[in-house]
Amino acid sequence: MSADSDALEQLFEEGLQKVYYTEQQLVDALQQMEEEEVSDERVKQAFSEHREETRGHVDRLEEVFESMDASPETKQDRVVDAMIQEHQEFVEQNSDERVLERFDIAAGQKTEHYEIATYGNLTPLAADLGMDDAADRLERNMREEQEALDRLSRISEQFDREQEQQQD
Repeated sequence: MSADSDALEQLFEEGLQKVYYTEQQLVDALQQMEEEEVSDERVKQAFSEHREETRGHVDRLEEVFESMDASPETKQDRVVDAMIQEHQEFVEQNSDERVLERFDIAAGQKTEHYEIATYGNLTPLAADLGMDDAADRLERNMREEQEALDRLSRISEQFDREQEQQQD
């Protein structure tokens, strides 16, 4: 294996560890938002469904680690930690339920964009390394993240229209 190939493999493994960390953090965050922060049934349902999908993402990532003969390990992702911190600070400062729900929808969208970008980088890297099965699993996660973003975007639009109608 060449030095370039070793460096690419290391880059891939580190990215995999970070997205594994991200997905595990999101399972907990989605549960907290669903159970403690939102009352809108559409938002609750979206968070619940995506939490289940996220558990599937964790499982697929574990399968990718296994295919590499590596044990699943996390590597802290400061971007995810910053998003979680930002969320906690907002929740502590805002008690208006509708504002918090709108913030949670936006936070979900922001997170989906980040995950899509992460999987969008890891998938071709896996393919370049000849890990076609891993690339397929990562691409499946990416497609599900895009679907979650699309659901949240539709909910956001409905939420905003309802707010406008209430103000009229």
